[in-house]
Amino acid sequence: MTIEELKPIIESLIFVSEEPISARQIASMLEGENISDIEEAARQLQDEFNSRNSGLQLQQLAGGFRITTRPELNEYVRRYLKSQPSARLSMAALETLAVIAYKQPITIPEILEIRGKTSTSAIKTLLDRRLIVARGHKPVVGRPMLYGTSKEFLIQFGLNDLSELPNLEDFEDLMTS
Repeated sequence: MTIEELKPIIESLIFVSEEPISARQIASMLEGENISDIEEAARQLQDEFNSRNSGLQLQQLAGGFRITTRPELNEYVRRYLKSQPSARLSMAALETLAVIAYKQPITIPEILEIRGKTSTSAIKTLLDRRLIVARGHKPVVGRPMLYGTSKEFLIQFGLNDLSELPNLEDFEDLMTS
């Protein structure tokens, strides 16, 4: 297939996918298609999508592509979502998630040491919402569970990977200003 023939197929797959879909996943569905052609078609589609003055954009997130709303329209989307049942995180859950995001893999006792508060219910909430996952056991006495962020975390926070998290130094600069 040509790049032009690939673009509508890729767009439809991105649209129906519940999670960001990678070029490799698309290639596995389109037997015989070259992954570099799929990547090029996706890049062109992304350029076309993002140059239109519509309410949607095509982003690369968590190693794949996803159609999202434009950030400048967040207020309108927020108004709509406010009318829907709430799915907010508590301050304890947000603090715990931040500690995990920056210090992963990390154990519950290590989170307690940083936060100064128990985080057991926050951990349960974050696991239930699939924002964090168990990453095995720490090889110490008692073998405590290690936790880290999930692909869902990247999706929910609009990140392609963890390197896109703001630097901790940036936060320190804000605190001293």
